[in-house]
This record gives sequence, structure tokens and C-alpha cells, in this order.
Amino acid sequence: QRHKDKAYNGLATTREFTAQLTEDVREISKDRHLAVIFMPQDDVDYFLNRDSVSEQEQRRILQEEIRRESYSNFDFEKVERMSGNVGYLKFNSFAEAEYAGATAVAALNFLAHCDALIIDLRDNGGGNPSMIQLITSYFFEEPVHLNSFYVRAEDSIHQFWTQSHVQGPRMTDVDLYVLTSSRTFSGAEEFTYNLKNLKRATIVGETTGGGAHPVDRRLFANLNVALSLPFRRAINPRTGTNWKDVGGEPDIKVSREQALDVAYTEALKSLLEKATDEERKQNLTFIMDIKQALRNPAVVGEDILRKYVGVYGPREITYEDGALYYQRKPNPKLKMIPLSEDTFCFDQLDYFKLKVNVDADGNPTELMGIYSGGNVDVTPKGEAQ
Repeated sequence: QRHKDKAYNGLATTREFTAQLTEDVREISKDRHLAVIFMPQDDVDYFLNRDSVSEQEQRRILQEEIRRESYSNFDFEKVERMSGNVGYLKFNSFAEAEYAGATAVAALNFLAHCDALIIDLRDNGGGNPSMIQLITSYFFEEPVHLNSFYVRAEDSIHQFWTQSHVQGPRMTDVDLYVLTSSRTFSGAEEFTYNLKNLKRATIVGETTGGGAHPVDRRLFANLNVALSLPFRRAINPRTGTNWKDVGGEPDIKVSREQALDVAYTEALKSLLEKATDEERKQNLTFIMDIKQALRNPAVVGEDILRKYVGVYGPREITYEDGALYYQRKPNPKLKMIPLSEDTFCFDQLDYFKLKVNVDADGNPTELMGIYSGGNVDVTPKGEAQ
């Protein structure tokens, strides 16, 4: 119909036409895996001749591909232990476990002793089911049926389960959070959908992209065009369906920009509720107070802030551009963020708060440094030391 309406008449190249045609077939099919792709002649020639390439050349091509992927660390971007013993893992694709497994195992073993774990899939476009199996296996004690694929050409079902063995400790009791966005797609959606329906993770962020069908590629060599064609359909063993079109709905729906902060806060709250050790409770409360102040600083009048300016032993407070700054030389100057009228925290330091003690007239007498472990140090107002 669009051809009859001459919608494509203004397109000058095959590349432009296939891009527009892809948008149109996706609008009709509601399947974002379906695509019509322009292929340069070198790619066409390789596709046509790949079966006749020698084993030695195939190995060379494979090794070159692995080398390129390893240069990007197989899309494993960040692994971190955050304050409160909360782990953070960000990776942007599910690379094939045969080649990227060691990288995944190293990341998970680094995080093995965290009490909570945030997995960031906001920029993950999917990938290989083998990596989904590998990573998910760390979060279950016994083998679990994750997903199945119906293969139309074979009229058969292929099942995927967690692995019975993993390298290193499992994290079966770790609070798990998965971050999503509208860019979370395909295999990343399966990973999220599996964990949500297994009630093993809290999903935080945006509704995912809605691609549930693995694809194969068909070539039309005379046109320099290929078709990315879905050939399998995901079937979740608990829902009997998948996330195609609708995407995966998060448990806590927030923008992609807010997702990490919200998940981190939820993790800290959960850990605080479960904590029995008083020192652990104090540490978690300390961190949460600072996070709250960073989001919603207390409002303190300029007249009060200006009173705090001065030298306190090796410490100094200055007033600049409507805010107080703290410096303990030779350390850099830090902006003071009000927790209350007399207590401040810092964006760069989540283990330290600063309290200004005052006399009966409200004039500052000393600075009190308060540390997350409970230690306190006090310096009176006076000349620099």
C-alpha cells in the first residue's frame, strides 16, 4: 500500500529504502527483530562463500572476531562494590559464554560477598542464551528451567536451564535488582523476564523494548539485501508466553536516569530491615542519610551559613556562590551539602559527615568530623595549624 502511495519515490539509495522498509514492516508485524538490511558487496561475497572457506581461514576469522570482542571486554563495562556492601555490574550484551565466560565468572566472583547486587542492563541489546544461562546460574542453588524456544521449522521445543555447576560461590541469598530501559532488548529482556517471573529479582527502570524472537539471516545477493528473519519464539515456563510487543514491565517504574539511585536506595533499605548487628545498622543508616541529603538537601539561610566560615585547626570553611566549601589541606576543596542546619555531607565522601558545634548565641566553636564507623574527631575554631 505504501508503494502504491508512492511513499518510497523520494528515496535515492538501497540503503535508504531498506531503512524505511524496516520501519514499515516493524510497524505492521510489531516485531523489532524483523529487518531488511543493505549489504555491501564484500559482505555479500563473504556470505555466499563462507561454506567454501578453509577450516584454517574460518579459525582465523573466528580468532579475529574474538580479538575484537575481547578488546571491548566482551561488553562488560563496570564492576564495583558500593558502600553498604552493595555490588554493581554493568554489561551491554550477552556475549557467547564459550569465549566471554571467564570474564563473566571473574566479575561475579568479585561480587560474591556482596549482600545485594544491582545488574545494569539499561544499554544491553541482548545476545547469546549461553551467557544468560551462565550468569543466572549463580543465583539459584538447584537447576531451574529458565526459558524455552519453539522452533517453527522443526516443530520442536528447545529448553534452557541453569547450570548445575558454577565456578566460585553462588549468590542464592543476595538481594538482586535489575535495571532496565526502553533500550533493554532481546536476550537482555529474557534475562529480566526470567528473573522477574521466578521472583528472584526486583526490576527497576523502564518497560523494555519488546523483542522476543531470535533471528536468522537470509540473503538476496542480486539485490545486495539481507532479511533478518525471526525463526524461534520464546515461551516462559511460568507464564506460557513472552514479552514480544509489550516488553518487560518493571516492578518499580522510574526513568532510566533514576533507576540506579532508586535500586541502590531499595537495596540499602532492605539490608537495613534485615540487619541484626548494631554496627551494621549504624553504617547503613549513615549511608542512607547521606543519600537522602544528596537528593533533597536541607535549606539553610545564608546568614547562618556565613557564620560557619573560618579556620578550624587544619580545616577551613569558605563561602562561595551561595554555598559552603570545606577543605582539609592538602586535600581538595569540597562542597558542603546540608543534612540539617548544622550538619553537612559531601557528594564524594559517603563515609564522612561534618557537624558545626555552636555556643548559646549561635556562633561556631568547633568542627566535629563524624565517620561511618562511629569515630569522631573535634577541632576548635582558631588559627590554622
